[in-house]
Amino acid sequence: MLVSIITPVHNAYDHIEETIDSVLAQTFSDWELILVDDKSSDDGLEILKKYENKDSRIKLLKNPHNQGAAITRNKGIELAKGRYIAFLDSDDLWKPTKLEKQLEFIKKNEYAFTYTAYEKLKGNKIVGIQEVGEKVSHNELLKTCSIGCLTVMYDTHLLGKMYMPIISRRQDFALWLKILKEIPFAYGLNEPLSIYRLRQDSISGNKLKAAKYQWRVYREFENLNFFEAGYYFIHYSFFGVLKTYFHKRKK
Repeated sequence: MLVSIITPVHNAYDHIEETIDSVLAQTFSDWELILVDDKSSDDGLEILKKYENKDSRIKLLKNPHNQGAAITRNKGIELAKGRYIAFLDSDDLWKPTKLEKQLEFIKKNEYAFTYTAYEKLKGNKIVGIQEVGEKVSHNELLKTCSIGCLTVMYDTHLLGKMYMPIISRRQDFALWLKILKEIPFAYGLNEPLSIYRLRQDSISGNKLKAAKYQWRVYREFENLNFFEAGYYFIHYSFFGVLKTYFHKRKK
């Protein structure tokens, strides 16, 4: 088993079939998909069971009670058997060549931690592309997070299994920072191989809440003092305004 894909699921009935189908459509086939249901209250669990019975590469784990995204993803990571860990949330999508092209990028360059560009989907329309730079360091990532969770792949042979910090929000961002304390750079493949679904109720869709949790990562997880946190928060806010401005210009 080469790639383990971690998908936390909570009340994702509307989109989970499309998400799983995008994994089944991959041109690279040596993967396992670990679906961790975080005590959903909709009919999504029946869909997950259907797919588990359909394909032996799909494994279903059920939380006894709602435990949140960090613990749920970590249970998937703990169960993972693949050399490479990848993440795909329950409403996002992968393009068919995502695994094939990213693995080629990793193996050719012997990278430990990689990410790619991705498209942004609103309703049924692609409304933008999040491009990425060649590489990013810990200090650069503190200023603005250019790494989309649905695009990440890391090598457990080089890093070991790296788990999400147990914080209520922005745990993926905190994990990228954690990894970048171990290695100099994460490397970006500037080709949109994933599709991120924009939702009004998502934490990233609420700018005020996103800013609040960004600050908490600086102070509580990175242990930055008030002035250091303020320095990076100013950069975060500036880049956030730029992204919003250019997104509106493209409409």
